[in-house]
Amino acid sequence: MHIKKYDFEYSRRAFMEKTAKGAGSAGILSALWPLMAKSGDSFKAYPEELTNIEAYTKGKIKVGDTISKDNVELVQDLIDPMLFQEVSQDNRTFTIFGTQTETTAQFPPYYLDATLKNWGQAQFGSDGNVYTKDGKPWIGGHPFPEAQTGQECIANVTLSWGRHDQDIFAIPTYALDSEGDVQYEYHFVWAQQQTQGLVNPASANGGTSLAGHEDMIRFQSVWFTAPNDIKGTAFMNEWYYDQAKFPELYGYLPAFKRVRRFPTNQRFEPLVAGINLFLSDAWAAGDPMLTWGNWKIVHRGPFLGAMHYQWRPNLDNWTHPTVGGPKGTTYYNVGKSLIPEVIVLEGEPTGFPRAPLQKRRIYLDARNLEYPQAISYDRRGEIWKSFEPGFSMYDTSMFKKPGTGVPDCGDHVVKASDGRSEWSWNWVISNDIQSKRVTRFCQSEHCQGGWKSGYDQIEPNKFISDYITQSAMRRLGT
Repeated sequence: MHIKKYDFEYSRRAFMEKTAKGAGSAGILSALWPLMAKSGDSFKAYPEELTNIEAYTKGKIKVGDTISKDNVELVQDLIDPMLFQEVSQDNRTFTIFGTQTETTAQFPPYYLDATLKNWGQAQFGSDGNVYTKDGKPWIGGHPFPEAQTGQECIANVTLSWGRHDQDIFAIPTYALDSEGDVQYEYHFVWAQQQTQGLVNPASANGGTSLAGHEDMIRFQSVWFTAPNDIKGTAFMNEWYYDQAKFPELYGYLPAFKRVRRFPTNQRFEPLVAGINLFLSDAWAAGDPMLTWGNWKIVHRGPFLGAMHYQWRPNLDNWTHPTVGGPKGTTYYNVGKSLIPEVIVLEGEPTGFPRAPLQKRRIYLDARNLEYPQAISYDRRGEIWKSFEPGFSMYDTSMFKKPGTGVPDCGDHVVKASDGRSEWSWNWVISNDIQSKRVTRFCQSEHCQGGWKSGYDQIEPNKFISDYITQSAMRRLGT
């Protein structure tokens, strides 16, 4: 008879104790980040039951199984309330994938380099912003890889959204009504350029700050390429480094042929008709972090999330098949892995007197401090909408390792400039549970208009000039 030293109740008690204390580094058997940095793997930081779904469920669920309304109760304690409702009441299903433990499979390569290099150099200043120990703007990677507080957690997410210096995403988007019909189809391009905390040695000639933009942290824009009646509509955000300041927000409307300034604190409204994607939703941290407050860690424990193996380069335009809803097309049909530890934090929109939500609950994978789910609650404290993403290393050789449970996706890889494999987000399901309207979109190889997704490909100042200025908005609109 095999007697486990660290059984289920041991893990539960350990997580409850850390949550009650309101602090404590991630990991149970050892501190997580020192282990990941030294060994390149997180496996030994947790007992078997937290890295093996079959051990956790005592054989009732295994890698490759499909979770549906018939068996979702077996994993109810591993999923959020939105996903449980989607599966149990709306016929959504998902597949169980194996747990990925390799450190390099959970970050863009240059961002991981910077996190390890700069570890221990971050601090909060008297104004609440993140600086180095000598008072300079942050120099790249996670400022707090061993996050101890809710404020440290949200800083890791907010300061660098895509975890590249530069991203451009081609995004086909589908807005479905409560009957499961696609009411709107849009194609848009999302572009962003970091100006502080640069991590790719090719950016800013190896520096960590873009000259001439020392008071900014990023420039970001979005422009729509289809359908024709919305084509050319564009929005641009200029983000200050000071996270107490709202970004400057501009919009270009082709019908008026001019750029206008928008109220920047109205960040809880759709960008265009029909979709439920708000500026505030982006990366679960779409607003400057000091315009939110009262961040607190409310739970720690295992969780099923789509943090690995989500790229589908073998399918047309990297698009996932669909499942669930009234017509079987509401949600992406994806896989979820057992995450050994999520940090669940809650925050309130303290800088928004008329915000339509009371709080946001964000689930963070303790290993890479990226979010597998974010849920917004309305002013009454009831669940309003979820913002659920999937992530992946862009290298299908990782998918073929034993125990992943991932279907054959062929042989594909997207490489960074130094030859290492890239990593990014893949898809998002945004579900307004109160109106029963779902918006789903994915990072695709291309979208209408001929735009393609890519990372760190253009000189930063040229990228800003070409895509993220008022004159660029006018040019792209025509």
